[in-house]
Amino acid sequence: AMAKALRRAADAGIPVMTWDADLLEEDKGIRATFVGTKNYDIGVNLAKIAMQRHPDGGKICLQTGGAAAANHNERLKGIRDTLSGKDTGTPPGEPLAGENGWTEVAGCPLITDDDGNKAIQGMTDILAKEADLTAFISTGAFTQWFDNAYRQAAEPYKDKMASGELSIIVADTLPMQMSQLKDGLSNGQVGQRPFEMGYRAMFVLKDLAEGKPVDDPIYTGLDVCTPDNADSCLAQ
Repeated sequence: AMAKALRRAADAGIPVMTWDADLLEEDKGIRATFVGTKNYDIGVNLAKIAMQRHPDGGKICLQTGGAAAANHNERLKGIRDTLSGKDTGTPPGEPLAGENGWTEVAGCPLITDDDGNKAIQGMTDILAKEADLTAFISTGAFTQWFDNAYRQAAEPYKDKMASGELSIIVADTLPMQMSQLKDGLSNGQVGQRPFEMGYRAMFVLKDLAEGKPVDDPIYTGLDVCTPDNADSCLAQ
């Protein structure tokens, strides 16, 4: 839908850039560049935290945003490729079925449509249903947006998370998410750098307006946070 509107801008000679979320591969020729996160790498780093905590694998549930969201599908593929040790195909990749010991449980990935209430309910239901779940990984902050609700959902599993029996690992490092991590209600956060995106985007727009060439894409990096580095992991 965005590509249709942006194509008219490009046809009119108006320089176009995307930031935070990019266009689909077939539409990227419309814009000069993308400024933001390499979404595949979010998935890679979420998976690495899970692998460090559970080297033998286990049962896993993935949670994502919209089923057709390109950025979340790239994150899912990053998770699946890393845990399986192979290319799992076109994003979001094929579900894990025992590769390197990892198996996705029935009913996952959970689709949230970026709805915080739906995200928490989905997590609550799957943790109750799958008593021996090893890891729950969410590709977006929606799981932890509503601090009180998330804390109520995660608190019953705090001892299992502390012992290494269960891991809850979530994308993004918003303030309430970092508090949840420090309070033992998360085992890892992989954060984007939204301030850097906005800051860099202004310089890119200026260059485009002046007809200067720009790099494509322009990635703004990630912050990988665990309980061990929670006080120092965020880029300043």
